[in-house]
Amino acid sequence: MMNIGREMAKKLRSVGISSAEELIAAGPEQAFARLRGRYPRVCLVHLYALEGAVSQTEFNSLSEEKKRELKRFIDGLAEASCGEI
Repeated sequence: MMNIGREMAKKLRSVGISSAEELIAAGPEQAFARLRGRYPRVCLVHLYALEGAVSQTEFNSLSEEKKRELKRFIDGLAEASCGEI
């Protein structure tokens, strides 16, 4: 898939996402949350890559509105974990 390199694919497999269909079914936010649970240092760029993979868009070509939406999602995760990222 677009934006999913060898290392990202390995990380996704480690959280139970082994195919494009599984990533699409989970959605980028859920996939990111699963990654964050196992790899606390994943960042906003990882979420951009997942969104781009699902929407078949280069991650750096996402709209500014989509980027703001994804940032709000990550901010919500941080708040839910008492500020730990």
